Amino acid sequence: MPLSRLDEYLTHQFPEPVDTVYTPDRNFYDRYYFNLHGPGDELFLVAGLGQYPNLGVTDAFVTIAHDDVQTTVRASRELGSDRLDTSVGPLRIEVIEGLRSLRLVCEPNEWGIAYDLRFDATTDALAEPKTITRAGTRITQETFRYAQVGAWTGTLEVGGRTYAVTPDTWRGARDRSWGVRPIGEPEPQGIRAKFDPSGPMGFLHNWLPIQFDDHMIKITIDNDHAGRRVQEEAMLLWALDSGRPDEHLGRPEIDIEYHPGTREVAKGTIWCSGDGASSTRITATPLRTVYLRSGSGYQWDGEWGHGVWQGAEPVVQGVFDPIGAPTERHHLAWLNETLCRFETDDGRVGMGMWENLCQGLYLPAGFDRPDSMG
Repeated sequence: MPLSRLDEYLTHQFPEPVDTVYTPDRNFYDRYYFNLHGPGDELFLVAGLGQYPNLGVTDAFVTIAHDDVQTTVRASRELGSDRLDTSVGPLRIEVIEGLRSLRLVCEPNEWGIAYDLRFDATTDALAEPKTITRAGTRITQETFRYAQVGAWTGTLEVGGRTYAVTPDTWRGARDRSWGVRPIGEPEPQGIRAKFDPSGPMGFLHNWLPIQFDDHMIKITIDNDHAGRRVQEEAMLLWALDSGRPDEHLGRPEIDIEYHPGTREVAKGTIWCSGDGASSTRITATPLRTVYLRSGSGYQWDGEWGHGVWQGAEPVVQGVFDPIGAPTERHHLAWLNETLCRFETDDGRVGMGMWENLCQGLYLPAGFDRPDSMG
C-alpha cells in the first residue's frame, strides 16, 4: 500500500495510511470553497478544489460573473497518492497558515482568467452543525463543514481587465467540508427514486455568511418540502482581535421574494425568533449571482461533475454562459451564489453571499409542482 508525504504528520485517524479514508463509500470527498467580491457588484468569483480518494479523482474550478458573462475554468486529473498536491491544471490552493491564510492561483489560460490571491481570515472559523441526510435507510450525506470570512490581496484578470485586489475593499468567505455526499458519475437510482427531491419531495436551502466591518453573522436554514426545519444556525462571530465571544442569535427565519417566473431570489428579510433571540432584522438586496450549474461541477451535466473521472492526465476546459434577464437565465438557476448587500434595521451595512436552492416541491412558497415558478 503506497505511503504519502502526509503520513509523516501526526494526522492519522485509524490504522491505515492517510490516503485510505475511514469509509469505503465511493462518495467520500474533501473540498475547499472560496468566494471573492470587490466593494460593488462589478464581479463575483467562486472557486473550489476537491479530492475524491475512493474515486481516484481530484478536480478544481473557478467561475466568475463579470459584465454580462459567467466564465468558468475547470480542471481534473487522477488523484494519485500525494494528497498534499493541491494543484489541478492551472489551478492550485496553498495553505500558508491553517485557519488563517491561504493562497489561490490560476495560471494564465485561453479563457482569460488568471489570478494570484491571498485570503486572510478576519474571524475565527465557525464549525457548523454536522449534516446527515438519508434516502430511506441509506445515509446519502454525512458532512462536516466550517465557514469563515476574510479579506483578499493580490491581482485578478478577467474579461480583458486587470484588478488590483486590496484587503480594504475586497472581501469574501470560504468553507471547508468533508465527508460523504453524492459525487462522481451518477449511480442508478433504484429505490432512491422514491425519495428523489425532484419527485414528490423537495428542499429549500439557504446559507449566508454575512460580513460586516467588525463581525460575521452566519445563517443556515434548510427546510423540507413542507417547510419543516432540517438544519439551522444563527451565529455572530466578532473580529479576530476583538476578544469577544461568539453569540447565538436564536432560531433563524427568512422571508424570500422571487423574481416573477423563476425561483431566483429578488429580495429577502432575515430575523431570529425564540427566547433570547436577537432583535436585529436584516434586509438582503441581491447584486450579482454566480450560477453553479454553469460548468462548475456541482451538478452533473453529462460530461463534467465533481469526482467524475476524466482520465489520468490533466484535462482543462472553459465554459462561457451569457447572463440575461432572470427569465432568460432560468436554465442556469439551481444552486445560486448570490452576492448581496445586507442592511440591518439599526443601520449597519455589510456584504456577503446568499447561497440559495429551492428544488422540487416547496409548499410554503406555493411551489406545489417540481416545475412551479414564482
